[in-house]
Amino acid sequence: MTNTKDKPAAAAIKDLLSHSPDGLREVVRVVMQEMLEAEMTDALQAEKGERTASRLGYRSGYYSRTLVTRVGKLELRVPQDRAGRFSTELFERYQRSEQALVATLAEMYVQGVSTRKVKAITEELCSHSFSASAISSINKRLDDSLAQFAARRLEEPFPYLILDARYEKVREGGIVASQAVLIAVGIDWDGRRQILGVEMANRESQSSWRTFLLGLRERGLSGVELVVADDHAGLRAAIREVLTEAAFQRCYVHFLRNALDHLPGKADDDCLQELRWLYDRRSVEEARRVSAWIAKWESRYPRLVAWAEETIEETFTFYRLPRQHHKHLKSTNMLERLNEEIRRRTYVVRIFPNAASCCRLVRALAVETHENWLEAHRYLNMEDLKEHKKDQLREAA
Repeated sequence: MTNTKDKPAAAAIKDLLSHSPDGLREVVRVVMQEMLEAEMTDALQAEKGERTASRLGYRSGYYSRTLVTRVGKLELRVPQDRAGRFSTELFERYQRSEQALVATLAEMYVQGVSTRKVKAITEELCSHSFSASAISSINKRLDDSLAQFAARRLEEPFPYLILDARYEKVREGGIVASQAVLIAVGIDWDGRRQILGVEMANRESQSSWRTFLLGLRERGLSGVELVVADDHAGLRAAIREVLTEAAFQRCYVHFLRNALDHLPGKADDDCLQELRWLYDRRSVEEARRVSAWIAKWESRYPRLVAWAEETIEETFTFYRLPRQHHKHLKSTNMLERLNEEIRRRTYVVRIFPNAASCCRLVRALAVETHENWLEAHRYLNMEDLKEHKKDQLREAA
């Protein structure tokens, strides 16, 4: 295999992808090795061999560490400093969701609801089989940290709130049924995304969504000006009851999907495409000029046109926001991408042995995503919203 230890990450990745059959695993290894080196440089305030007055210490070789991932076991060289102060958080953060996945698979195996494939996966990931006590220990460590995340205080206001639910198959009392995973994402005044809550519910109902939103309020959720969500009757009712001051933006992507229910099987594609174009206008006044679309399609698709006229207005709420925020808040797509990542991980399990196991894995993934979002560039420039609100006040004066 090509030696990549001393190559820059970009060159090593290109080389590995072109020559190595295990390229993906090696790409991950190279990138994570570079992250460890960068962490050490940041801790010492100096590159390897660099002489500066601000240097805080000196490197002192490496020790080996194996990291288990979904692409295989990675053999990494962890840098050390002479004073022994350097400590990396890379392994703990990366493996939190890995531990949740392993714990779920292992729990299935011990409870007798797994297959030989599950046994093979757990043994490959951790190099040994699991006892009930080992699983209990893994779960306790995870559950303690995840409970702290789920119960943390929400100290700052979140002007934007995005809500959605997905379904996972869970075995309860010997019966396999779909259970809802309720998820809330907030955007704070710094323009950063945060995962505010992840909870399980037997189904999406007004009661379950109300309990979920009240839980967020009790933890300190405040300042919500806009809620973006699908048009679910129970969710809409819960929003009206708990977040009384917030405007509602019906996800336009879900709206267009719902439109298919009002069209025959062999409908003209141009009809929905022209409807979609209304969400790319510069202002709500332009978007509301739907008369041409109505005149063109009313005789051909009267059921669709009547439904759209009655419900389309609530998909235009995002036009109240600054134009720079439109594409991010006219749909729940941002949360849908998180759901796709959850789906990719939970697909391995297929059927969870209980609701706690499902919640454990999804919350672990949520924590991983939450931390990545906080460290990433700002999702939105909230100065745009502040200036937009000032302009509205001046116009109203």
